[in-house]
Amino acid sequence: MANDPLRLVIFDCDGTLVDSQHAIAHCMDHAFSEHGLDCPGLENTRTIIGLSLPEAISKLAAPKRVENDLIDAVTAAYKNAFFALRQTPDFHEPLFPGVREVLAELDRRQWLSGVATGKARRGLDAVLARNELEGRFVTLQTCDNHPSKPNPAMLMAALEETGVDAPNAVIVGDTSYDIEMGRAAGMIAIGVDWGYHDVDTLHASGAHAVISHFDELAFVLDKIWENNRDAA
Repeated sequence: MANDPLRLVIFDCDGTLVDSQHAIAHCMDHAFSEHGLDCPGLENTRTIIGLSLPEAISKLAAPKRVENDLIDAVTAAYKNAFFALRQTPDFHEPLFPGVREVLAELDRRQWLSGVATGKARRGLDAVLARNELEGRFVTLQTCDNHPSKPNPAMLMAALEETGVDAPNAVIVGDTSYDIEMGRAAGMIAIGVDWGYHDVDTLHASGAHAVISHFDELAFVLDKIWENNRDAA
């Protein structure tokens, strides 16, 4: 409607838009092994997806004390492994069901869309290109220019870029890092149950709601914004 405020829906990438857990775990194990560290494995790696690489590697290496130089080396090895994996013919990092449909629904409502991710910009660009989503989002925030989630810097930058007020913006993500980041930015935080942190963790982190499919998103947001308006 003409009097509705400008809305912004920001999506996390890994675990929310794309299922990248196996690729990430493979490359993390490779990078750790290359530098004489115990491989963390899929279940451990799932817990840190969404963090920036140095932060993730530090957490996976704990409680073993790892010097910054080694963290930098493992980070570089991970990036090299992922770049090489992405060139292989059987590389698989699929979109989750409903991504294209939810983006079309946001367009229909004239809501803006963006991405905030712990990926580097090179990795995010590769995901968007592979799925023919280049130019689809009005704001792209990555770890290249911001501290790791749950620091809200990425979301604050997205709000500044788009001119949207925080109460009219939402972060949609699969981890506690996304939820905590959104709450810190004063935004609505919506969890998804198909990602890498469980539903109880998302609720405990402060999620306003948790959805099971993207076709629920617009309805949930309508209800939240309507309730907020009635309470004002």
